[in-house]
Amino acid sequence: MKAKISMTWVVAIATVASGLTSCGLDLPKEVQTSFETMTVEKKDITVPLKFSAKLKGQTDVTITPQVSGQLMKICVSEGQQVKKGQTLFIIDSRNAQLELEAAQANLQAALASENSAKLEYESNKNLFDKRIVSSYMLSNSENSYKQAKAAVAQARASVNRAKVNLGFCTITAPVTGAIGDIPVRAGDQVSQATRMTVVSGNTTMEAEFSVSEALIEESVSSGLTKADREKYMANLPSVTFVMKNGTEYPHKGRVTSLTGVVDAATGSLGVKASFPNPDGHLFSGIQGTVVLPYDEKDVMVIPQVAVVKLQDKQLVYKVQPDSTATAIAVKTADVGNGEDVVVLSGLNVGDKIVTIGANNLQEGQKVLFPEEVKSEK
Repeated sequence: MKAKISMTWVVAIATVASGLTSCGLDLPKEVQTSFETMTVEKKDITVPLKFSAKLKGQTDVTITPQVSGQLMKICVSEGQQVKKGQTLFIIDSRNAQLELEAAQANLQAALASENSAKLEYESNKNLFDKRIVSSYMLSNSENSYKQAKAAVAQARASVNRAKVNLGFCTITAPVTGAIGDIPVRAGDQVSQATRMTVVSGNTTMEAEFSVSEALIEESVSSGLTKADREKYMANLPSVTFVMKNGTEYPHKGRVTSLTGVVDAATGSLGVKASFPNPDGHLFSGIQGTVVLPYDEKDVMVIPQVAVVKLQDKQLVYKVQPDSTATAIAVKTADVGNGEDVVVLSGLNVGDKIVTIGANNLQEGQKVLFPEEVKSEK
């Protein structure tokens, strides 16, 4: 594609020039306006498709207590980075401690009863072997021994349950991440229905957005297996996350999830892209734009400067064989690079159009090429 240069000379209207001369003023000098042209052709380009997205931690966990009681201490602050297992809240544990001690006492009593039942059973068994006691007494002592063992098992389970409840009084982080808002305060009475905070597992963040069915129609084609879907996602290019202020997040992401159902109302599919977050710079709830490079094959691409906007129309000046410019209505699509557009309709391959200087053209104006300019000198 080779651009050609042409020039046109604009001279003041004769009557105005005459008037200016009579006033003793200098005539305006000739103004040179240059034009560049190009021949329309098809080529392959990469279009940065942009989708509004919202970030969410890959493992966002809502923290609620497992036991009721008074909140004694808050060990973290909102926005703080925490590690898995780090203490977040402490609930009054006195009742839980008393329950544990009672359960342990019951266990000791059950063990003593088990030991007595065992001795009685073993004694009756020896006496039965010597034909001193009846089988009825032996069976009763055996049953008593079994009941005693069952009581021990129940008492031991009560102890374990009491230990668990005591452990629930200290709430720890289930994942490594960032602390969300904390609506509770020390001294509050909390229960299993109380939302205490959210720990956003932000070592990996997920950007949730929607794409049109047509864009990834291959992913929802009939008979597509799970392995085929995973292969399709693996072959997609890396994506970029751009903050609302225009800052580009330095780590690239990958598309990791495609919903299997098309939204009937919007004709779109839900998509998730995962971004590594090693420095914790991303937080749940951040909104921005996911940029997905998309390859467009065999399309007509022209510079944006070639398109003249007139009200609700888009015009391109086509150079006719006699070197005059004719306005042609076109439809275009932005390619996202700030320089070019894709022509959807209005032009054909091989058409010659004006690029630089199109805004200065008028319908039917002759465009002079360098060879013609040279021949006129």
